[in-house]
Amino acid sequence: MNQAVRETWSPAPEADQMVLKELRETVGACMQCGTCTASCPNWHAMDITPRAMWRMIQFGMLDQILASKTFWMCSACYMCTLRCPRGLKLTSAMAALKRLAGIEGGGNARKNLAFYAAFMDDVEAHGRVQETSMMQRYFMKARDPMLPLSYLPLGVRMLGKGKVHLPGRGRGDVLRPLFAKAREMEGLS
Repeated sequence: MNQAVRETWSPAPEADQMVLKELRETVGACMQCGTCTASCPNWHAMDITPRAMWRMIQFGMLDQILASKTFWMCSACYMCTLRCPRGLKLTSAMAALKRLAGIEGGGNARKNLAFYAAFMDDVEAHGRVQETSMMQRYFMKARDPMLPLSYLPLGVRMLGKGKVHLPGRGRGDVLRPLFAKAREMEGLS
């Protein structure tokens, strides 16, 4: 058997079988119509399409899924969930993969999870992304003292072009109830 094929079909470790079972239940009725991929505004930036991701979950290809960047590119816009003809909670599956990657993954997964959390916290706090406060949140959540230095050249260029603004008060009060309801619906509160 070809080594590439063997790696593609490798089963998930037993520790991850429980999470995989829940994910399989979430996407088990997927009929591979592709509506999720066609509805996704970020599909072009993903290395695996959402439709292919659901099939990989069904086959237990967790290592390959966690190595991809697909679920990190999900902006939780709920378009796939809203348009799914089977009514599958696909956005919840992507969120579960992000949580799993944060637990199972290495440094890159932790940094991706920190960026995602900082982004969502900033939107909740300000009603939109305010780049300077979001990056501050990201650096604090990533807990890597060298990370801010890697962004220094980009920050200086942006500052020189007038693209960096001090954070303002924002309109987070408008979105807080929405975030609270989403957490309640996803069972996270």
